Amino acid sequence: MEAKKLKNIVVEIARGDISSVKAGAIVNAANNGLWMGAGVAGALKLRGGTQIEREAVAKGPVRVGQAVETGAGKLDAKYVIHAAVMGQDLKTDAGSIALAAWNALAAAERLRVDSVAMPALGTGVGGFPVKSCARILFETVKKFDETAPVYVKRVIFVLYTKKAFDDFEGCFRMV
Repeated sequence: MEAKKLKNIVVEIARGDISSVKAGAIVNAANNGLWMGAGVAGALKLRGGTQIEREAVAKGPVRVGQAVETGAGKLDAKYVIHAAVMGQDLKTDAGSIALAAWNALAAAERLRVDSVAMPALGTGVGGFPVKSCARILFETVKKFDETAPVYVKRVIFVLYTKKAFDDFEGCFRMV
């Protein structure tokens, strides 16, 4: 795991299964209907329990870019923050990813959690390029850090594949 300190937040990158990470909140790369299918959502539902999806769907649908929280079920977290990076067509873009990431961080701050685990939003089912996602997410965290968050002190980007980790690591060195 690599770490870099910004003004208020320590940013880390790690390779692994986000559903096994201990954090105040885990971000789910969600669709705007908030139903949990494959990828990150599927892993979170499998390990954390179907109650996460039931609670999420009850709060949806939401606009693409919004983020809503649910309990974390059996996960080692207090909350799952469902960041809607795509609509029902399962397509995403840079603006949607940036807005959803910002709103996920803002939700974590509102929930008073100190650590947030976040996947490469929109790169699985959404098909967005990982390197572009890495740049967007690092830039979003840097901008969020400038707002002087009181509670969020650590953001961990958790990447499942070696290629995704390597792409994030390349961008990480330039942050």
